[in-house]
Amino acid sequence: MNMKRKIYVASSWRNEYYTEVVAKLRDAGHDLYDFRNPPSGDPGFKWSCVSEDYMNWGPLEYRENLNHPFALRQFRNDIKAMETCDTCVIVLPCGRSAHTEAGWFAGRGKKVIAYIPEKQEPELMYKLFDAVCCSMDELIEKI
Repeated sequence: MNMKRKIYVASSWRNEYYTEVVAKLRDAGHDLYDFRNPPSGDPGFKWSCVSEDYMNWGPLEYRENLNHPFALRQFRNDIKAMETCDTCVIVLPCGRSAHTEAGWFAGRGKKVIAYIPEKQEPELMYKLFDAVCCSMDELIEKI
């Protein structure tokens, strides 16, 4: 049996594998940070909570809204979890935030595993990570 890990699952709201990954890693005995259900009890963050027209923001609106109270609350939740977790599992497909989080973990010398359950465009810099897994069984084994 592998050691119990504190895992930060980095992914996207649109990722259809996320819920299964969270459930299976918990079933395997690991502690997880679930950004969709932060332990603070806050609702998970979406930019639509700030503004329904967030996709139409220009660069200045984007920068200003990084300081919106909802964005700051979730940023604090995520950073606190990142600091306390020893492992990051990045679940593809996902976007820029998940990749930034995985890079933060790698830069801190913490364990990072990419889980790629479906065809993706290849990415060379995933060699920075400790493992690239293509199945749940492999993911659980590598943790």
